[in-house]
Amino acid sequence: QVQLVESGGGLVQAGGSLRLSCVTSRDIVNYSVMGWYRQPPGKQREVVATITTYGSTNDADSVKGRVTISRDNAKTTLYLQMKRLTPEDTAEYYCKAVRVGRFWGQGTQATASA
Repeated sequence: QVQLVESGGGLVQAGGSLRLSCVTSRDIVNYSVMGWYRQPPGKQREVVATITTYGSTNDADSVKGRVTISRDNAKTTLYLQMKRLTPEDTAEYYCKAVRVGRFWGQGTQATASA
């Protein structure tokens, strides 16, 4: 059974930073396309950033220049470093892996106060 466990969310002031983590298995982190998604209150889930097995990354326009997605294969962890947060970044953040199926974590809440 594939498990993705997010952590690192919290409450920060606008302009602050957070680093989200998603711990999973070695098989998943090494061989999956992975990504971070978010769901703001009352809105649909949207992509934030993705990373391929080769390390190619793609960021959503709304966060470009403010986020960095990365993976540490040795720690079997996917990260999302976010900086210069605004209230519009407030959302539940989810980790996703795609490998012979789509797998989601349970989410971690990130809130940026004005």
